[in-house]
Amino acid sequence: MTGFESPFNLSECARPNILALEPYRCARDDYKDNGTNILLDANENAYGPSLALSGNGGVSNEAVNGHSGQEAAEVDLFRLNRYPDPHQIELKQLLCNLRNTHHHTPKRIQPENLFVGVGSDEAIDALLRCFCTPGRDKILTCPPTYGMYGVSAQVNDLKVVKIPLDTSNSFKLRPDAINDALSSDPLIKVVYVCSPGNPTANLVTKSDLQQVLLHPTWNGVVVLDEAYIDFAPDGSSLAEWVAEWPNLVVMQTLSKAFGLAGIRLGAAFASPPIARLLNNLKAPYNISSPTSALASAALQPKNIAVMRSNREKILMQRDRMVQELPKIPGVGRFLGGADSNFLLVEILDKPRNRGGEPNNETAMAGDEGMGESKGVIVRFRGREVGCLGCLRITIGTEEEVDTLLDKIQLVLADVLDNRDRARGSQMENSKEHEANGVIA
Repeated sequence: MTGFESPFNLSECARPNILALEPYRCARDDYKDNGTNILLDANENAYGPSLALSGNGGVSNEAVNGHSGQEAAEVDLFRLNRYPDPHQIELKQLLCNLRNTHHHTPKRIQPENLFVGVGSDEAIDALLRCFCTPGRDKILTCPPTYGMYGVSAQVNDLKVVKIPLDTSNSFKLRPDAINDALSSDPLIKVVYVCSPGNPTANLVTKSDLQQVLLHPTWNGVVVLDEAYIDFAPDGSSLAEWVAEWPNLVVMQTLSKAFGLAGIRLGAAFASPPIARLLNNLKAPYNISSPTSALASAALQPKNIAVMRSNREKILMQRDRMVQELPKIPGVGRFLGGADSNFLLVEILDKPRNRGGEPNNETAMAGDEGMGESKGVIVRFRGREVGCLGCLRITIGTEEEVDTLLDKIQLVLADVLDNRDRARGSQMENSKEHEANGVIA
């Protein structure tokens, strides 16, 4: 058929909020994993998956089920023609076993407290679809924070109320300000709180969260995103606390401490009624058989031990970076905290002993110089609330941290030298203008 002019008009057919959507820009949008770059931008686990691997990269039966044997336990490729388990009860029980620590409640959470999804992002979106009416309701976020809360809100045609963290006090949560917003606006249905924060790397205190949960009139859901919780001190996770609070949801992922970003497995711990709603609206068979098998393997005792061993290595390198980065001219303060596998650090317009101040231009030049000429990828975060001149740097292996410390010193020396030359040139031009009677 030729010569047919379709009446289709995208701008009139698509939803306005989707047409206006600015998608979440993920780390791999800027720098691809080419096998040679040192990737310290996406908060991945540089030590690899938390699985006891055999010499050929397989997962031993012992690692999966506790029985000895050399045969590699693999995904049953012969059964990939069958749909996966739609309920994932065994996987959910393993997640409950991990989080039933009794640090925060004598009660136990069970599989009926769980929703598992394709990363935490599926839970973020599912919660909005459960509790918010498009075009009417709102969510509340506390910037600087994870960008997908806002993206998911726009996809669902929801407005975002922002109560920034206390930028003058280590990015602490402001429960009084949050509660004031909840009191004045009943259309706010979901509050998203990140702990440890991204990009702030600090924990939200239990008492601050409880203050929001105790709001006397607000009818909504508090969502605590604990993606990085296993890098915080033991006992920090509040996942089991959902047994005490009917409107608390705690999200977690296997992407970070467990080093399994590639399998895209996230979980939301909630009261059984909320978990039931989330499970009712999810797509059928949302967790693939390979994802389920690898996640279940990672949650076996032997592989949890691997995760904890890798975590200790990361924490050692984190402490090292805290000590060594400030010695480099042009590096300023660490902002936020150090409860995650990344640090948020200021980049200055000149060395600190010469009165350097945080500067976005310098930070961006450092970011680009590291990535383009040195193959070390970090993440610029200077446009976030309270993060002027900041880079977020993921903790790598010992060798990667060696390279980072070496390359960032070289790059910042070049950047600051160029800035000094530019200032000198401007001063010379100004003097020349004055000598010629020209007002600059």
